[in-house]
Amino acid sequence: MAANGINGAASVYRPLKAGIYAPIPSFFFPSSEDLDIPSFEAHVARVAAAGVAPVIAGSMGEATHLSHAERVKLIHAGRKALDNAGYSDLPTIVGTGAGSTRETIELGNEAAAAGADYAIVIASGYFAGALTRAALKTFFVDVAQKCPIPVIIYNCEWAFTISSLVVHFALDPGASGGIDLDSDLIVELAEECPNIVGVKLTCGNVGKLTRIAEAVTDPTWASKYPRKSPHSQFTVLGGFADFLVPSSFVNGHGAITGLANVAPYTISKVHQLSQEARKDLSSLPEAQRLQGIIARADYTIAKASISGTKFLLEKLHGYGGVPRKPLPPIDSAAAEALWAHPHTQELIAVERKLSGKSV
Repeated sequence: MAANGINGAASVYRPLKAGIYAPIPSFFFPSSEDLDIPSFEAHVARVAAAGVAPVIAGSMGEATHLSHAERVKLIHAGRKALDNAGYSDLPTIVGTGAGSTRETIELGNEAAAAGADYAIVIASGYFAGALTRAALKTFFVDVAQKCPIPVIIYNCEWAFTISSLVVHFALDPGASGGIDLDSDLIVELAEECPNIVGVKLTCGNVGKLTRIAEAVTDPTWASKYPRKSPHSQFTVLGGFADFLVPSSFVNGHGAITGLANVAPYTISKVHQLSQEARKDLSSLPEAQRLQGIIARADYTIAKASISGTKFLLEKLHGYGGVPRKPLPPIDSAAAEALWAHPHTQELIAVERKLSGKSV
């Protein structure tokens, strides 16, 4: 039974609010690569204390390395961690994108049955070259119509290449195969699919975010294109933390960002100040100052991808470990350089101050 109370499921409804969401890593015991549920639960509760809700079994969570049964375990563990820590109002978002429409729908049904509140869906990139605009639209329409819980579109076009001159990076380099949904298609899906309630833009395209937000926050839009749940809005979220301030001023709603695993208090503070600055510009200078710190750190840390984030969590909190094979751990020299980098240390200093903790 779905926990969200949508489509006639259970009575609990947890809205998808404007704010910050963290794609939670999946942690593994080093000897067996089995799920480390205690570390996962501890981390969900840690970021929730900063007001950050979890995204489970997404790119950062190594969804492609997880079985269906393991995804269900993590959904149960995430909900348990939130409830036990007193954050029963925070929703869980679960990655359900897969190679086929059929499996994506199957994962959506399993996530709903396990108590997930929302499904976040990326287009399969395995046959990216053959997926026309019409095929992509059909994929999201089919999934939205058959998913028992509300759906968030996940747009991630990044590819991963390394050379002596250039590094392009992504947390899920193969998942989307370079597919980049344009703003017209995303708005069409929002208008035609009442069970789609948001989008995550890891493409990092501020212009695209602006166009989508402008459309869905128009005063007449919600009445013309109501969501399946009368309580829902269409939420436009960035996929990085480095443009929170500008996105707030064009009616963006926040971000799902991997950096929130490392600095949940800092990123939440920037979002708060940005929203306040829309009404009172006296908050803007501090928002801009913190945005600069976050933007520099996001650029530096994101290049280290999943293994880098896990290393930083191990350094800060004593858990993190390494990814499942074949994804390699961060090189030891690169890890120490990441920790010592001025951008990383500047962010950690601010996070410690805002959280009131030494780590």
